Amino acid sequence: MDRSAHAPLRLWVTRARPGAEATAARLKEMGHRPLISPLLAIRRLKPRLDLAGVGAVAFTSRNGVAAFAALSPERALPVFAVGDATAEAARDAGFRNVRSAAGDVTALSALITVEPAEGSVLIAGAREPAGDLPGALKAAGVKTRAAALYAAVAATGGRGLVALKAGKLDGVLIHSPRAARRLADLTMGLVPAAGAVPAFCISPAAAAPLSASPAFAPLAAAHPDEGALLSLLGKPRPPV
Repeated sequence: MDRSAHAPLRLWVTRARPGAEATAARLKEMGHRPLISPLLAIRRLKPRLDLAGVGAVAFTSRNGVAAFAALSPERALPVFAVGDATAEAARDAGFRNVRSAAGDVTALSALITVEPAEGSVLIAGAREPAGDLPGALKAAGVKTRAAALYAAVAATGGRGLVALKAGKLDGVLIHSPRAARRLADLTMGLVPAAGAVPAFCISPAAAAPLSASPAFAPLAAAHPDEGALLSLLGKPRPPV
C-alpha cells in the first residue's frame, strides 16, 4: 500500500505509559491523530539489588533503566542497551559508559558476547521477558545474573478497543509481542465490517500473534525501533 500521501490517520497507541505519551507526541508532529489506550501497564517491583561481582548491566528496555535508577545510585558500571532509545535513557539516567546493540535481544546478546564484561552481566528487566537473553548468554559462556525490576500487566484496552469495534480507527501501533498477544486475545472472533485494520508492528515477532486474526493486517518495521515503526505510516497530505 502506498502511504506516501494520505489523510491523517486515527491511530490506537497500545503502548504502556509513560512511553505512550512520547509516541503520541511524535504522531502528532507527523500530522496523525493518536488515541492512547494501553494494552499493558508497567508495575515496578522492589527487589534487593546485589551488585557484588557484577561487571556490567544489560537493559532490554527504557522501563528497566528507570526501575534500576530508582532502586540504586550505581552509575559507574558499563551498560549494554538493546537499542538506541534505551541507550539514550541510560545516559539520561547518569550512566557514562553505554553501548547500544541497535537492534533486538539477539543483537544485544551478540554485542555482550563480543565485548564481554569483567564479571557477571546483570540483566535488569521485566519479570516476564520477551526473549531469553540469559539463555543465549549462558550458551556463549557469559556469566549472568537476572533481576526482575518491573512487570508488564494486562490492561483493558479501554477506548482503543471501543474505537476499533466501532470502525473508527485507521490503524493500531504495536510495540511488543506481548501487547500483540493481548490484542489478539481481546479481539478473538472480531471481524470488522470495514475489513482488516492495519497493525503497525515494531518487529516481525510483534506482528506474529496477529497474523491469523481476521481483524488485522499486520505490517512489521524493517528495524526494531520506533523510528522504523513510524516510517510505515507515511506522511499525511497537508491541509487544503
